Amino acid sequence: MNSPKHGKLIIFSAPSGAGKTTIVHHLLTKNYNLEFSVSACSRDMRINEKEGVDYYFLGLETFKQKITENAFLEWEEVYPNQYYGTLKEEVDRILKNGANVIFDVDVEGGLNIKSQYGSQALAIFVMAPSIANLRERLEYRSTESQESIDRRIEKASKEMAYADRFDNTLLNDNIEAAFIRAEKLAGQFLHGNE
Repeated sequence: MNSPKHGKLIIFSAPSGAGKTTIVHHLLTKNYNLEFSVSACSRDMRINEKEGVDYYFLGLETFKQKITENAFLEWEEVYPNQYYGTLKEEVDRILKNGANVIFDVDVEGGLNIKSQYGSQALAIFVMAPSIANLRERLEYRSTESQESIDRRIEKASKEMAYADRFDNTLLNDNIEAAFIRAEKLAGQFLHGNE
């Protein structure tokens, strides 16, 4: 791998609705020299999303082309014809700028990144209190159809089995408590302190 090896990576993975995005955005407000790795996807932009902020919206054909070009650090077909992935150039750009990288990625994507960076990366699995709680959170968002929510819940049930393959599991049953725990984990990893 020809990526720069300075800087550290913090990977947050979880089933949809567990709160990983909220926790990642919280950590970005803290003084950890973190920069968010914007993922790429093949799906269309949703209301209130922005290109290059929420995702790089590549479209299906461009995404598939980048797969053939080996442009991704990791990628996955999360649902039929819905691809998500991390562009190598995005991570390289952040590391070359001297920042630490923080990820908000799918469970398998998180494990793939961790396997490539080893001890340079901290992989954290965000766990919701229950599947029922995840369903409530997804329904509260009002951004997806019932069919889409059902697919995400089915996938979440499978993803929960991966929790023990991460460096840490962070239970998000109270967001303020989760913020405190996430800050402690990030601080210990990046600075060797609590």
